Amino acid sequence: MAGTGSSRRTFMAGAAAGAGALTAAGATTAAAATAAPAGAAATAASPRAAGRRVAVLGGGVAGLTAAHELAERGYAVTVYERRALGGKARSMDVPGSARGGRRPLPAEHGFRFIPGIYHNLPDTMRRIPFPGNPNGVWDNLVAPREMMFARAGGREDLRAPIPWPGHSAADLTPDELRRALGGILQTLVRLPLHETAYFLDRVLVFLTSCDERRDEVWEHTPWWEFVRAAQMSAEYQRILAVGITRNIVATKAEEASTRTVGTLGEAFVFNALGRGADGPPDRILNLPTNEAWIDPWEAHLRSLGVEFRIGWTVREVQYGGGRVSGVVASDPAGTRQTVTADHYVSALPVEHARRTWSAALRAADPMLGRCDKLETDWMTGIQFYLTERAPLVHGHLNCIDSAWSLTAIQQAEHWPSRDFPAHYGDGAAVDCLSVDISEWDKPGILYGKTAKQCTRDEVAREVWAQLKASLNDTGRTLLSDSALHSWFLDPGVDGLGTPHPTNEDELLIHPTGTLHNRPSAGTRVPNFFLSGDYVAVDIDLATMEGANASARAAVNALLDRDDSQAARCTVTPRYRAPGMEAALRHDRWRYRLGLRNVFDVG
Repeated sequence: MAGTGSSRRTFMAGAAAGAGALTAAGATTAAAATAAPAGAAATAASPRAAGRRVAVLGGGVAGLTAAHELAERGYAVTVYERRALGGKARSMDVPGSARGGRRPLPAEHGFRFIPGIYHNLPDTMRRIPFPGNPNGVWDNLVAPREMMFARAGGREDLRAPIPWPGHSAADLTPDELRRALGGILQTLVRLPLHETAYFLDRVLVFLTSCDERRDEVWEHTPWWEFVRAAQMSAEYQRILAVGITRNIVATKAEEASTRTVGTLGEAFVFNALGRGADGPPDRILNLPTNEAWIDPWEAHLRSLGVEFRIGWTVREVQYGGGRVSGVVASDPAGTRQTVTADHYVSALPVEHARRTWSAALRAADPMLGRCDKLETDWMTGIQFYLTERAPLVHGHLNCIDSAWSLTAIQQAEHWPSRDFPAHYGDGAAVDCLSVDISEWDKPGILYGKTAKQCTRDEVAREVWAQLKASLNDTGRTLLSDSALHSWFLDPGVDGLGTPHPTNEDELLIHPTGTLHNRPSAGTRVPNFFLSGDYVAVDIDLATMEGANASARAAVNALLDRDDSQAARCTVTPRYRAPGMEAALRHDRWRYRLGLRNVFDVG
């Protein structure tokens, strides 16, 4: 996914950038610019595609996007998926939770987040029909109106509207506004002025750094070092170093590439300022993911002739005679079979994909071997079902002081067409608090153990305790034990509390140097292509947008190899502010002379 991602793991990047925009606006000059071009519309099938078969290995966002683009161009596509379509992006049912004719309680690997900096994924969503929606699935996106950094230790939470037309502080009640202002003032008081000034200087340095400096210097500089966190206050470290990296790139500040953190932060600041945006900085789906998106997508692809093989596990991509000769896969009964096609698109997550690449295939393209250096980490969701609506926030919250780096959102208020207790479960649960656990290797506050060392029950109790520590510490009880109906932890996690826990859905992370090990969509093998959030695309982050863009790039490479006359997929790059180009050119000149950025005071 991301996003495969992840996607979801960047939800507070919009919030961080929204808050950052308030402070960084003085250091940012963004000239008015036209919006990024719209994505490709459906294209006529190429006559050369008739009878040409493509095997797509993996049915997550990358695989479904590749199938979509290829089917529109007349290729015969078969998707092979081990578990369920949608990959990490899918929602799922809580087993045994349905009563009285209702649907099972909805669960997910992690909550979805589709910000306005995305362009390629929204284009695909517009091309997936949905009853009553003129813009297809895209019309199922809604924008939460606020966000919150939840603080522990009795400090007021940082709560603010998400900057976008139609969102304003007037949406908050007087008490909510008072608490929001109190939280901001408390943080400003705790954050020394010279630290704020220094951080703004670092923001300006990055914004005015040319691509060469970003790729060759900032890619190899940890964010922690770039913002000089070790020499700053605990508040600075928690919010501007650790908080930003954990929520933008789901990795540790001491390791995260400044290029990746800065590039995404820049994009969200421009989004918050209305520059080059497809929509608000924070958007989510108005139904469980499969209902709002994945199921309609599957139906549309079937109407285009795409075939699906669910329960098939890819074992090995075979190589011979200078090309991929077949793929060994196990069918649902466990019988090994060899799949053959004219072209093959590997759309598996990198930690699974690289295990299928044979030695001969790797020898044919050394780029594949470099993928072994790409790193993944755990980021997994848990859902708490409540018998009472908790008065938390009308959007995402980040428990910034929590040991396990928790982020969350209440789902029911964003699903207006669903009466939650009438549609789901046993009728007692009225809401789903969906939580992402980003840190699995630090001790918690309840048992003193890491998440991996805890049993599943202990993980649930520990997360609940950390949520209460962040939300019930300022004189109000926002989360009550009596309101907890049940919980559900992602089934992809197994062996918790044993010496060897496993996670089937790890997430690509971005420590320094990652950029130079990410492969391109086209390989040296003429009928083999790569699609996934680990493939090098402009967004430079493992997200659903990256998965979608990489699939488009893979299809374009395939079309080129086939000498196809079909229109190429549009791959929309991230927004670049025209008003910054002069500063970037000046910095390129300085960089080539061996000089520091003009704003870099060290």
